[in-house]
Amino acid sequence: MFDFTPLYRSSVGFDRLFQLLDEAAASETQSYPPYNIERVGDNEYRITMAVAGFGPADVAIEAKGNTLTVTGKKAEKAAPSGEMLHQGIAARGFERRFQLADHVEVKGADMDNGLLHIALERRVPEALKPRQIPIGNGPKLKAIDGEKAA
Repeated sequence: MFDFTPLYRSSVGFDRLFQLLDEAAASETQSYPPYNIERVGDNEYRITMAVAGFGPADVAIEAKGNTLTVTGKKAEKAAPSGEMLHQGIAARGFERRFQLADHVEVKGADMDNGLLHIALERRVPEALKPRQIPIGNGPKLKAIDGEKAA
């Protein structure tokens, strides 16, 4: 794990970047449940998580700010009627956090065959998109202070 403390002393405004790097380094140790992140279009993404044994009622998805949190908690069930010889399907609860880029929104989620699919889309507001400025041949524009430009 890296210590970004020296960088805090010589940089201004990069707090969020350093926080993201710290969180990314910490989350690398967590491996359950396994997941994929894929780009399915120019501005569309999908997170697929393997949540075998969990139903839709056992999983909660929360988007808050730029953080997407997926939590799974199994409801308490009665003990199996027979003796369990091997239990390879994990039933432990989990919490997985994903950092979303600016303007990435959760479109929806569904569960199919033990896989949780979360659809994401980047929606950049029109005001932030690049735009072309036309160049005219008309009268000269006025300066900011109200005087005519030379």
